[in-house]
Amino acid sequence: MKEIHHWIDGAEYKGTSGRFSDVFNPATGEVQARLSLATKAELDHAIARAAEAQVKWGATNPQRRARVMMEFVRLINRDMDQLAEVLSSEHGKTFPDAKGDIQRGLEVIEFCVAAPHMLKGEFTDSAGPGIDMYSMRQPLGVVAGITPFNFPAMIPLWKMGPALACGNAMILKPSERDPSVPLMLAKLLQEAGLPDGVLQVVNGDKESVDAILDSPVIQAVGFVGSTPIAQYIYERAAATGKRAQCFGGAKNHMIIMPDADLDQAADALVGAGYGAAGERCMAISVAVPVGEKTADALIEKLVPRIEKLKVGPWTAGNDIDYGPVVTKAAKENILRLVQSGVDQGAELVVDGRDFSLQGYENGFFVGPHLFDRVTPDMDIYKTEIFGPVLSTVRAGSYEEALKLAMDHEYGNGTAIFTRDGDTARDFASRVNIGMVGINVPIPVPLAYHTFGGWKKSGFGDLNQHGPDAFRFYTRTKTVTSRWPSGIKEGGEFNFKAMD
Repeated sequence: MKEIHHWIDGAEYKGTSGRFSDVFNPATGEVQARLSLATKAELDHAIARAAEAQVKWGATNPQRRARVMMEFVRLINRDMDQLAEVLSSEHGKTFPDAKGDIQRGLEVIEFCVAAPHMLKGEFTDSAGPGIDMYSMRQPLGVVAGITPFNFPAMIPLWKMGPALACGNAMILKPSERDPSVPLMLAKLLQEAGLPDGVLQVVNGDKESVDAILDSPVIQAVGFVGSTPIAQYIYERAAATGKRAQCFGGAKNHMIIMPDADLDQAADALVGAGYGAAGERCMAISVAVPVGEKTADALIEKLVPRIEKLKVGPWTAGNDIDYGPVVTKAAKENILRLVQSGVDQGAELVVDGRDFSLQGYENGFFVGPHLFDRVTPDMDIYKTEIFGPVLSTVRAGSYEEALKLAMDHEYGNGTAIFTRDGDTARDFASRVNIGMVGINVPIPVPLAYHTFGGWKKSGFGDLNQHGPDAFRFYTRTKTVTSRWPSGIKEGGEFNFKAMD
């Protein structure tokens, strides 16, 4: 059985805990590797070594750090297919979707090449008589990233790129479900010129998370995962004086106005709702058609599109629409929630409960589901299902549809499909959600803007990537300077009279 270890001080580090986590092939249900889980002593060792390495790295010219990022970009592009294959084999994503996962992370690394510009401070000449004032952005020291299973390349890249470009050292604890790609990225960073010890990849479970949160050396924590864990990490980090950036769950609504292009809206819903088997924090899981006529027409267009979806392993080719979910437990939870929707009175228009794939009966595949006439009191509406399940909530008016999105406890992303500019502008202005799409179903910002949700989708003061990342991973130091006058007068050649 293959064993997966840690990456400490620029080399593979074989754990000594004797504790392991199984890494599955989601398409077959078979265990394909064992992951070594770190002890607290091993994590403390990695943190201490990172702190030593950070001193020199933090003092390195920002342009030289940016050159490491430039080379890292080249190496990721060189190894793109290999990274995507490993990602697909552990997560279950289709090969094109795995490449997309890597690409969206790569774009953040490209933005980090601009670190010398992003780290420039501010300067005020003559703030007072002979006084100048300026600010500097300096690294925090050692920071940590705790990343989820659903984007095993993108989110680690979102965390490590800005943190390292700012001059910090990072402890990365990736998901134990698909840990190989983060380790491969660490090796590529070493090849790109990152000094040993500046990035440590330590695999672990809750024991490692708690050790990170309790470490007095670690100055900041970035997390992506479920809302209960995001809130736990945020609160515990704050209690120990750490800066925290924690992103949680989502229940993203897409409002379809009567004037919308329904073919465009239906295509967008299918891609946004079922892509990656729904295991995306930006997936559209609630469709909100406005008016009965709109709802009936939308359902009529959705059903044949959903019934044509191809579900299969990533090895079956690039025409597969989505693959398995990540674990057996995830599959069971999705089907439990589907059954609760039926029991609570929702209309299951497309029923994927009996889906089975010949030759892959033990895989974690879940068929597509479409609910209609869902109401806000149902569990399938309130809960993030994180699976290929789309719920339709019919709204009688635009205001009712807007209220649905605004009243939900999550506020990660939302979208509206309409031809009316006034409605779109009103929606974007009023909705209390962090990322908004107008005729765009998954409004994930590009790397030079910031990504982050509101309400119970995000805890902390700053967002991921874009300018906020450079603010999060640095401290601002302000200097006020005044130099004694008279030096510029030059030398004195005559004896001065005694005072």
